[in-house]
Amino acid sequence: MSDAIALNVRKRQATRDRIAASAARLVAADGLSATTVERIAADADVGRATFFRYFSSKEAAVADGMTRHWLDVITAEVARQPADLSAVDAVLRAFQGISDGFDTISQQVRDLATMTRASPVLSAWTLQIYVGYETAIARLVAPRLPGATPDDPRPRLIGALAMASVRIALDDWLEHGGSLPDRVRTALTSLRVQ
Repeated sequence: MSDAIALNVRKRQATRDRIAASAARLVAADGLSATTVERIAADADVGRATFFRYFSSKEAAVADGMTRHWLDVITAEVARQPADLSAVDAVLRAFQGISDGFDTISQQVRDLATMTRASPVLSAWTLQIYVGYETAIARLVAPRLPGATPDDPRPRLIGALAMASVRIALDDWLEHGGSLPDRVRTALTSLRVQ
């Protein structure tokens, strides 16, 4: 890839990220109905037409903005785990590392989770993002599975089970309170794919 093309790709990604971050920030502050495409575009310093080059709806931008950060955090933590850990143990340890410092962001997580569950459109987009997490986790854990082949379902199952554990723990936390990291840890410890 030439330097000019690489620069253009980075600029496009930076614009997309800026729009998504603005969408998530505005919705968290003012709610979904008060957040218009025009407000998101203005906050991101782009025009309406530019907004629609990157996203088909404000809901798509909000979902992307709310989840992109966590995808980066999760995949970085899984990738950082020692090579001698099994696929499942690498995922368990990665999520345990993510929970450090959760108390400082717990209210933001609660607000965003409540908002996404209140909107069918955001719920659907959030589930699509979770599939992205599952796929990213699968790519990272596949080399840790002995005898894995390109069509081996185990990596994707581990990713799907990990993210299902997170969704279940989040639902339980929203309903019953307690510690979200503890609930995630409990859900993940039942994860075993051989």
